Formats: sequence, C-alpha cells, structure tokens
Amino acid sequence: MSFSRADLDRLAAILAEAAETEIMPRFRRLEDGGIREKTGALDLVTDADEQGEWRIRDLCAKAFPHALFVGEESVARDATLLGRIKDADLAIIVDPIDGTSNFAWGLPLFGVMAAVVEKGETVGGLILDPVGRDWHKGLRGQGAWAESVNGKSRDLRVAKPTALAEMTGVSSWYLMPEPQRTRTVANLAKTKACFNYRCAAYEYRLIAEGLVHFALHYTLMPWDHAAGVLIHAEAGGFSALLDGTPYAPTLHKGGIISAPDRATYDLIRRELLG
Repeated sequence: MSFSRADLDRLAAILAEAAETEIMPRFRRLEDGGIREKTGALDLVTDADEQGEWRIRDLCAKAFPHALFVGEESVARDATLLGRIKDADLAIIVDPIDGTSNFAWGLPLFGVMAAVVEKGETVGGLILDPVGRDWHKGLRGQGAWAESVNGKSRDLRVAKPTALAEMTGVSSWYLMPEPQRTRTVANLAKTKACFNYRCAAYEYRLIAEGLVHFALHYTLMPWDHAAGVLIHAEAGGFSALLDGTPYAPTLHKGGIISAPDRATYDLIRRELLG
C-alpha cells in the first residue's frame, strides 16, 4: 500500500479546511434556495454540499494531483466517474455532507467522509464530525482509531458478539423494496432496539466504537460506505453484502450488513432478512 498515515493526515486536513470554510458557516444559515430536492423530499442537496465538495476537490488536486476524485455531487454531474474507480491507481471518494437532510433541518448529526481506494480496494477511511471536530480514521492493516479535538487518540473496537435479543443496531430498512421491507421491519423486533440516524457517517462511528452491534444498510453508493466499512473492519468487524458477497467500493447495488464477526453476520442475515 502506497498511501501512508501522513497522506491520510494530509487528506484529513483538507476535509477539515472545507468543513471550516464552506460547510459549518452555512449550518442553520442556508439562504432561500440553498436547499434543493434531488429525487425526493428525503434526498436533498444544499449549497454547503456543493461548495464543500468543490473545495475538497480543488485542494485534493493540489495535494494528490494523480488521484481520481469521486464525489457525490461530482457523480451527479458525471456518472462515468463511478466506473473509473476500479482501475484507478489512486481514487479519493468523498461525501462532503453525509446526512444532508439532518444538515438541512438544522440537526447536528452529519459528517464529512472520505475513502482512499487503490485499484478498486479501500485502503483508508476518514469520518469527520465537523460539529465536535473529532475523527474516526483507519488504514488497511494498521488499525482504526478515534482522534479528539485536543489531539488525543484511542483505538476503536467493535462490540462483542451476543444473542440477537440483546443486540442493538441501525438500519435503513425504509430504502428496501417490497416484500423485503415489510419482512425486515417485522424481524427487527427480534433485536433489543434498532435506530436510524439518516447519516451513515454517524452510524459507522457507532458500530466501530462498539456502541451498537450491527448495521443493516440498503443502497451501496461508495461515498456512503467505503470509509465506514474500512474503519469498521480495522476495528475488528466483518461486513458483506446481503447475498454474502464481499464489499467493494466498485459495487453500487444492493445492501450490506456490518457485524462484530462472521457468525453474527450469518445470524443477522438469517433472522432479519429471512
């Protein structure tokens, strides 16, 4: 792997710069017309999404001039970018604001995410909480860790496996097609509790911290999952698609389960999707 911890810190500084200059100044201060629907009322884009991404893109072009830049808003303008991830020597995949609905509604539950991909494999992940100004970070083979605003660092570990009735989790069940949606909602009652924050950045932080046991997500856009799956894996977790296929940022359809280990993944897949 050629992407180093110093490189990851350099990319983190870029995300922090964009959050400080383009995103947080617009939080709860969006002007008229600053919030727009994409595919519907729960799929929004704001001026902060767009300006934050353009800032990250421009800074990445200087810091990593040979990298393919793939952002959620960039793909909205040029869908061919997704197909180029597989063969790129280095790709940086960015979600300038994950949890845009929360941001637009004035809720402080959103994140800035970036994944580093080499030849189709995720090697690094960053999740910034721009409100608390703290991080979850991971590098393939080098672990996952949290960094606080005062610079203190601690290793991340997933929750210990437990019985299904004792598990807590997060799920985007409402995105599933029928009849899977109805079946899954009924089966979630088998768990102790299940939540949804409409923010993959926060949900991956929760499972990497071991604060919940599992995540069941539907839709696979790489800016939502590549960073979080890498960080969760480096914290000791296991993820795979609903059909058992290993996750890759080049796969963009279907859903994904993240769990403490393979046995828990199998249990969740059987009991919640069956």
